[in-house]
Amino acid sequence: MANEIDWSNLPFGYVKTDYNVRCLYRDGKWGEIEVSDSENINIHMAATALHYGQEIFEGLKAFRGVDGKIRIFRMEENARRFRSSAEGLLMEPVPEDLFCRMCIQAVKLNERFIPPYGTGASLYIRPLEIGMTPRVGVKEADEYLFIVLVTPVGPYFKGGFRNTNLCITREYDRAAPRGTGRFKCGGNYAASLTAGKMAHDKGYSAVLYLDPKEKKYLDECGPANFYAIKDGKYITPASDSILPSITNMSLMTLAEDMGIPVERRHITIDELRDVSEAAACGTAAVCSPVGEIDDLDTGEKYIISRDGKPGPVTTEFYNRLSAIRSGEMEDTHGWITIVE
Repeated sequence: MANEIDWSNLPFGYVKTDYNVRCLYRDGKWGEIEVSDSENINIHMAATALHYGQEIFEGLKAFRGVDGKIRIFRMEENARRFRSSAEGLLMEPVPEDLFCRMCIQAVKLNERFIPPYGTGASLYIRPLEIGMTPRVGVKEADEYLFIVLVTPVGPYFKGGFRNTNLCITREYDRAAPRGTGRFKCGGNYAASLTAGKMAHDKGYSAVLYLDPKEKKYLDECGPANFYAIKDGKYITPASDSILPSITNMSLMTLAEDMGIPVERRHITIDELRDVSEAAACGTAAVCSPVGEIDDLDTGEKYIISRDGKPGPVTTEFYNRLSAIRSGEMEDTHGWITIVE
């Protein structure tokens, strides 16, 4: 099946692979790692994952490098964020060592599905934990299932690295203040579907949400973090209701490497008039440059790119991070795990 894949035209979607790996938490401890070739889960109809949202996940990637080696990007950081999400939803945290071992095992078992270097494609790794205990009352589970599945995905930018447009609306919130916004759980994404469909129907790539309390500050950009370049500085929202993006964290480090000051702070809507570049950043796209941001409520348009092209700083970010992940640039920060 893998030899039938057109790697250069692979969509960003699910493709069946050979195996996934699983581990069950029961009787107060994690069990043995199991390898499965099934795409199905046997789950009780009253499981807490289905009724009370005890579900968390992660997203990371493995790449075939220029030297033929397999590289996983910032796996340990994903393991730490996964633990934080589990604690936030009162789930049993997966030990970071177990998380990493299972990710590596899933990659090795499906090595033939890792796209060749130069295709722009990668192997997407999806760790998932769900509450398995049947509950009718609202209470956390006693048993949890941890699964790591993988699937080859195509490049996010099908039409090339180019600008997209965002919209602002005060009609929707992605997450509540001090709620689950900072955890990677399915409920946050379900809450964004209606607003996301509205944006797509109007021709925008995503909604740039405002803070859910005062509606004064920029928050998160759909399923991604947001940053801008203003007065030569990298600015990104400080908020308890957004997911701490590992890509955003990486870009802030690269910015400092490039001599660009970094500010994580509240950013008002009005500041969009003075930014020279803006982008959404995340695992899928690295950084998605923004050309224009339209406020649907006030009618104001914030033109970010005057020439219609991605800005030089965002372009450099994209090129550097892509080069590190493919082994074309030295990994000076220890972000890469090479799968032996």
